[in-house]
Amino acid sequence: MVASVSNALAAYANAAKITGGAAGDASGASGGGFADMLKGAAGDVVGALKEGEAQSLQAVTGKPDLTAVTQAVNNAEVALDAVIAVRDRVISAYQDISKLAI
Repeated sequence: MVASVSNALAAYANAAKITGGAAGDASGASGGGFADMLKGAAGDVVGALKEGEAQSLQAVTGKPDLTAVTQAVNNAEVALDAVIAVRDRVISAYQDISKLAI
């Protein structure tokens, strides 16, 4: 599955909504770098996955809110797809760089 940049941005926005919007704080006033932004994005994705797991667990234990469960699982899936797309791009860039002659 090939994910476009707009799909990745949409997934990141969904993950930020789930975790309370802390995603934009990674490189804000503190002047953090790329690593800080990635760390924040990874935290947001983990939060989305935990929310999906929590909603699924509530559905299993007898407190079903199928809309919330479906939405949380879908957001977690989209966020995970975005992380996989970014990982694939980073690996591809690394392989391209390693092929360069010095």
